[in-house]
Amino acid sequence: MRFGRLKIFPLFLAILFVAGASGEAQAQYYFGRNKIQYNQFDWHIIKTRHFDIYFYPEMEELARVGAAYAEEAYRTLAARFDQTVQRRIPLIFYSSHFHFEETNVVPYLIPEGVGGFFEYIKGRVVIPANGSLADFHHVIWHELVHVFTHSKVSRVMKDNKKLQGAGLPLWFIEGIAEYWSQGWDTQAEMVLRDAVISGYLVPIEEMYQISGTFLMYKEGQAVCRYIARRYGEVKLLQLFENLWKGERFELVLKETLGKDYRELDSEWLYWLKKQYFPLLEKEDLPHRISPRITREGINTKPAFYREDGKPYVVFYSNRTGYSNIYRMPLTGLRKERPRPEILVRGERTSEFESFHLLQSRLDIDRQGRLAFVSKSHGKDAIYIFDLRRREVLQRLQFKELVILSSPCWSPDGKKLVFSAIDFSGQNDLYTVDLETGALDRLTNDLYDDRDPAWSPNGRWIVFSSDRTENGDEGAYNLFLLDLNTGEIDYLTHGKHKDYSPSWSPDGRYLAFTSDRSGAFNLWVIRTGLRYPHQPSLLAGGPSSPPLAHPSEPEPYVTAIAGAVPPDYIVEPVQMKQITRIVTAAFDPEWTDDGSLLFSSFENFNFQLQELKDVPGLFPKRPQFSLDNLERKGPFWLQTSAFISHRIASIKYRRKYSLDLAQSYVTQDPIFGTYGGAQLAISDILGNHQYYFLVYNTAQTRDEILKSLNVAVSHLDLTRRINLIYGAYHFAGRFFNYYEGFFYERRYGGFFGMSYPFSVFRRMEASVNIRNSDKEWYGTGYRRKALLISNFVSFVHDNSLWGPTGPMDGSRYLVTLGNTVDVRHSKVNFTTVIVDYRRYFRLGRRVALATRTMGSFNIGKETVKFFMGGSWDLRGYKIWSLWGEKMVLFSQELRFPFIDRLAIRFPIGGVGFSSIRGALFWDNGNAWDGPFRRLYGSYGLGLRVNLGGALVLRLDHGRKYHVDFRKNSLWAKEFKQEPRRFTQFFFGWDF
Repeated sequence: MRFGRLKIFPLFLAILFVAGASGEAQAQYYFGRNKIQYNQFDWHIIKTRHFDIYFYPEMEELARVGAAYAEEAYRTLAARFDQTVQRRIPLIFYSSHFHFEETNVVPYLIPEGVGGFFEYIKGRVVIPANGSLADFHHVIWHELVHVFTHSKVSRVMKDNKKLQGAGLPLWFIEGIAEYWSQGWDTQAEMVLRDAVISGYLVPIEEMYQISGTFLMYKEGQAVCRYIARRYGEVKLLQLFENLWKGERFELVLKETLGKDYRELDSEWLYWLKKQYFPLLEKEDLPHRISPRITREGINTKPAFYREDGKPYVVFYSNRTGYSNIYRMPLTGLRKERPRPEILVRGERTSEFESFHLLQSRLDIDRQGRLAFVSKSHGKDAIYIFDLRRREVLQRLQFKELVILSSPCWSPDGKKLVFSAIDFSGQNDLYTVDLETGALDRLTNDLYDDRDPAWSPNGRWIVFSSDRTENGDEGAYNLFLLDLNTGEIDYLTHGKHKDYSPSWSPDGRYLAFTSDRSGAFNLWVIRTGLRYPHQPSLLAGGPSSPPLAHPSEPEPYVTAIAGAVPPDYIVEPVQMKQITRIVTAAFDPEWTDDGSLLFSSFENFNFQLQELKDVPGLFPKRPQFSLDNLERKGPFWLQTSAFISHRIASIKYRRKYSLDLAQSYVTQDPIFGTYGGAQLAISDILGNHQYYFLVYNTAQTRDEILKSLNVAVSHLDLTRRINLIYGAYHFAGRFFNYYEGFFYERRYGGFFGMSYPFSVFRRMEASVNIRNSDKEWYGTGYRRKALLISNFVSFVHDNSLWGPTGPMDGSRYLVTLGNTVDVRHSKVNFTTVIVDYRRYFRLGRRVALATRTMGSFNIGKETVKFFMGGSWDLRGYKIWSLWGEKMVLFSQELRFPFIDRLAIRFPIGGVGFSSIRGALFWDNGNAWDGPFRRLYGSYGLGLRVNLGGALVLRLDHGRKYHVDFRKNSLWAKEFKQEPRRFTQFFFGWDF
């Protein structure tokens, strides 16, 4: 899984200023989305036997739970690895994923799918909670497996006096972390079943082709499980201990198991087929049991309603790359239906920053009002959207609630019930009155309460929760909350995962998702009513007084949609599995004609389907289903003693440690030999970072002191406004194309700031004050000046990226600045830069990219702009065009060329995915004085992404030139160059 793009502002400015930038506008020249510090956390530390636990007071109870989980994991993993970690391990906890996204431990934007990480430079483990203690437990164990893996590999290499051995492949690193933290679960079973039956399972020998993907995690977990079952758990440990014996992991595998990749693949794949293919005798793939409603992209969380008598489904989808809310009619044959229309566009503005496609349900009331959740300005908001008028009616955001999920309408349309994670990390149920805005908290504990659904008569709320007696092992059951009494009781029971309850419109049926059959499928409860004094119908007791005559087709009152006496209690009369899907079915949603809409998992994708006439699947006479309810136990935290003792916390104090230390020596044929060192230090949270640079450009002993170059900068990332400041001294001989050779000594200080308005927009400003002494060789001219450079920029970026660059959205910046000599007035110029880039989606994987840029420096002793190379005007040598003014117009048609290319070698292989093609047309120039020529090029290019970190570019085309004075097609300064060119370079598409 790849992290998002860099939080560029502080890192870029630190590098730039440390390198001695002279303050020109290039200092502000970049794009990228913003990592925003919405909160200023008051950090504290709990010190356990092996860990330093970093947390903020609001989540102290959760942090102590995490501390107990961590010590439990340490004891188990130390035995499994036969290894202890010879240092204290820092664990940094956040109470929610949104808070986790603000961490400065890494500079990247963290996607919602990242559940935690181990940062190996300082050995930090950073983990968010998500409301589920079982998930919290799993992620802590997963990341600590990484910690022990790192420690074990280092110890094995050191003990065997080896500097380098076989590197662990990523599939094994993540697979062993999943297996030793979780074992096996329904989600892993779902993915492996689908991969084997649908035929996209990747063998171990070719696992490099899916490196870093979710599929790789699950396949790695499956391989580790197979090795443990077939060869014994001890063989997993021996794979670590034998690392020093081979130069490749395949050789280590052969040494340990007696099998290479190909032999192990043959065994493992055959075992999987024997395990999964027989399931098709009684179960089916989703598309075999009901028609698909959707076919493109990921489609989840269906919601049904009618408009002017016509049935529609509203749902989330990422079919364009962005996540949007769509509407689609349900009438007519599939081929006759129009394409889904977008109701709400997501991931482009701060109002709809992101939808939670796999977590939060949609709901529509009788008036055609859609309730949904979107992240907005650092936390979630509930939006009320009028489906007929296509406008937002109301926006609800709450001070202490961070993450909201699955709003559901009350029958009268006046209230919403939803689940929410507060600042402490608890996931509880709430209701909100839409007229008054009054918020009512229904639950308040560490249990994970989710997926609330209001009964049609308004008395009960059914929800999924881990408060069941098996909740500490990851079980979720359905519970009924009586709004009259506030009492909570079991509706289902057992060591299962029961999610997403949904009432039928008349209240007679309750559909939900459960893994009771070994895979997630749809189940339906037919509900009944009884008096409180009656013995439970499920327990087989008498039913006096009877609710109906036994000879009637339906002997029990099942309609609870209307007026119901307040002393009646709802309970299941019958429970039945209504889908038998071999992979998974989720998110049941009733239509008004007794059908169920749901999302299914097949071929590694989610699509919407419809199951017709669900009530008809039940027999006329009820068949009681006990579901073990008579054996239900207490809620598990009531008997838990996993918080062993209270340890005093201390307030966090900054302590700095080394991030980077390196020396370097360079040899230049003109300027000679340089040597220097770079250092970077930061505190454990990454909020304060210092960068140091020292090097020398002296060529003789007499120049050592005056040629000493040094710089220091400090980044302060604790607040929403990011600050950088520092000082530097640089002196030495330099060269550029427009000034030639010169000597310059400059020293001064700088200050920069960045204020993000949202994830997509920010304002920046910088000041650079320096004393400059500059002498041009061969001219006798020397200039001394006290220069002040001031710049301000506005940056926007909501682009959606493909494998090699943006595919949709827009990016633009506007920069204004001035550089002036306040001592002698020898330098004074103004800078203006405008860069606008727009991306038009022509298909799912085809886009037209356009770029229009103008840069101008006007005044005395201006700094020149450069052009040429693969990043701007293709076909021309880098820096071959320069001047005070620059314009560039680029158009590029981006399309898929080769989806996957795998190359095998005797010692392994390499895979290339998503090789892209491009047709380009560039025009531009950099010049002084009047504009007289336009240079251009056109041609075909190929792009290859290497591991998400580097894009290789190959362009072939033809150059041309237009001289507006002579109408010439070729400039004399390029007469000696061929017009055709082939250019190999690197870098992301613009």
